[in-house]
Amino acid sequence: MHPQQVELTILMPCLNEAETLAVVIMKAIGFLEQHKISGEVMIADNGSSDGSQDIARKLGARVVHVNARGYGAALLGGIKAARGRYIIMGDSDDSYDFTSLMPFVEKLRAGDELVMGNRFKGGIAPGAMPPLHRYLGNPVLSLIGRVLFKIPVGDFHCGLRAFNTASIRKLNLRTTGMEFASEMVVRASLAQIKMSEVPATLKPDGRNRPPHLKSWRDGWRHLKFLLMYSPKWLFFIPGGLLTLIGMVLSVLLWFGASALPGGGPVLDINTFTAACFMVIAGVQIVSFGVLSRTYALSSGMLPPGTRSNWLRRMSTTDNIARLAVLVLAAGLAIFGSAVWMWLSVGLGDLDRVQTPRIVITGLSLGVIGVQLGFLAFMQGILDIPFIRTEIATRED
Repeated sequence: MHPQQVELTILMPCLNEAETLAVVIMKAIGFLEQHKISGEVMIADNGSSDGSQDIARKLGARVVHVNARGYGAALLGGIKAARGRYIIMGDSDDSYDFTSLMPFVEKLRAGDELVMGNRFKGGIAPGAMPPLHRYLGNPVLSLIGRVLFKIPVGDFHCGLRAFNTASIRKLNLRTTGMEFASEMVVRASLAQIKMSEVPATLKPDGRNRPPHLKSWRDGWRHLKFLLMYSPKWLFFIPGGLLTLIGMVLSVLLWFGASALPGGGPVLDINTFTAACFMVIAGVQIVSFGVLSRTYALSSGMLPPGTRSNWLRRMSTTDNIARLAVLVLAAGLAIFGSAVWMWLSVGLGDLDRVQTPRIVITGLSLGVIGVQLGFLAFMQGILDIPFIRTEIATRED
């Protein structure tokens, strides 16, 4: 069949799946034949040593060898080599039903670019999903994804999903591990790709060995990925709040102690010192946000937008360096004024209320100025262009 005539590629990542591979390939081929869909079944092999490749070839499936290890790497290689206008991907462990894919195909034909399966709507057979995943991991991660990225998907990590091949290739996905499942959905949402979901069933896989998925390790990797793809929530919001609270407390306590309303405890120099440290920590966290956003834009991990473009214009090396000089100069001037006052009384006693505040404020501004100075040059380093290597594949 000529590649241009292929409507659908059914893609399965594979690493030593000899126990179940024949079953899922036959189901996928049967689905294509039953519904008269011009398609192919592709196995993206990640270095199997149990004969999985031979099984796939004998049954008429295409085998693409992906040298880079990892769930995401295998799928990236398969997506790159696919001939179909559409792709439906699913695990090769016989946990998903490859005979009931028409809802996905219909959505794709109607114009949707990413169609997610929802196992919680379609049904999860007893023993198919560990309770930790079913009642904590998947619901919590899916909720975080919906909050951070406004993604209308109820099952963020379903492995059975369909998409328009050209649309997903344009996303230039990069992660090679299990977090690839999150990256696809997040990047699709950021690119405003038309997304929907359909019910999908899940049953216990047919293997006699433990799954490749590691609950805590891979769950943490997904959570890290979601947070790293949202610098606003990971850095800017907490850093901004910390800075704001610290500045408000510093101003309130600048002239002396202050009692909390209702006869509460009295806040004095110790709280003022803590407030200054809060400002220092907050500025550092926001600085990390600037760096992460710059890297995300430079590497193509996040698409540009109105706010990110404004941030990039404002947070140039020169602009940050100028701000660093001003803040450092202000800090030295304030600290110098305290030294001058000390010298003016012959190194004697000073005002025990105001002098410590002047010294702490000057030192804090000095530290922030140094932070901003190094941020400026780190920002410049991240702005240097670079080239990433692509996932290499080989076909028999």
